[in-house]
Amino acid sequence: MENNTCSNCGNTNVENFCAACGQKKYRRIDRKYLLEELQYTFLHVNKGFLYSIKSIIKNPGKTAKDFLDGHRVNHYKPILLAFVLAGISSFISLKMLNLDELMLKGLNNSNQQASKQQMSDVMNFASNYNSFIMMLFIPLVAVFTKLAFNSKEHNYYEHVILNTFGQSAYLLMMILVFYPISFFIKDPGTIVLLSFISYLFVPIIMYWFYKNVYTDMSSGSIILRILGIIGLGLIAYFVIIIITVIAIVVINGPEAFLPKR
Repeated sequence: MENNTCSNCGNTNVENFCAACGQKKYRRIDRKYLLEELQYTFLHVNKGFLYSIKSIIKNPGKTAKDFLDGHRVNHYKPILLAFVLAGISSFISLKMLNLDELMLKGLNNSNQQASKQQMSDVMNFASNYNSFIMMLFIPLVAVFTKLAFNSKEHNYYEHVILNTFGQSAYLLMMILVFYPISFFIKDPGTIVLLSFISYLFVPIIMYWFYKNVYTDMSSGSIILRILGIIGLGLIAYFVIIIITVIAIVVINGPEAFLPKR
């Protein structure tokens, strides 16, 4: 006789999942069970991952808006997606393309005054902790987007999710467009130029993104708000640099910024 009692909480359970605690209905572990678990682990997760990527490529703003409106069942978790894409981006740029070494050579060739070791330390830190750095900035940027759009439609936490989708769109652009181009370019100077060009696409992505989130806003209004977000971001960027420099001086002394002999 079939057991309709949840093995976890003892609640009567006639469905596949317990209505009280959510545990899947008990069944013995056999070959079929193991195959189903493997299928769920790989195929189901990949399906959500690929679905979200395809949706973001087609229209990141609409994808984010739909997610906030409740269309979530087919999507990969947006914060986790941003982490995964940042990790993939770091792996491709560091392990496959060695972009950190190429950019370092390009900066040295352009007569940058910073020492090679100092520049290497900065780039290695930024590359190795890319996911952490990018995710750390999302809550701050969400403050800027919330202030800029000042929309009662979305609260601060929803702006955090909006920014994870926007960041995922930027990472996908890097992975699918700029990294393949970089693969065929071996000149360090051109790699540096290409890196700067990639940042110029940020306002374009932001306009495309928010135009499809706030469809009732005019293009001019969205552009002005984006300029405001970029302005606030630059101010925050320089404030963070100043604080970092002060912290380094306090900890290591002014000689930390002198060229090594």
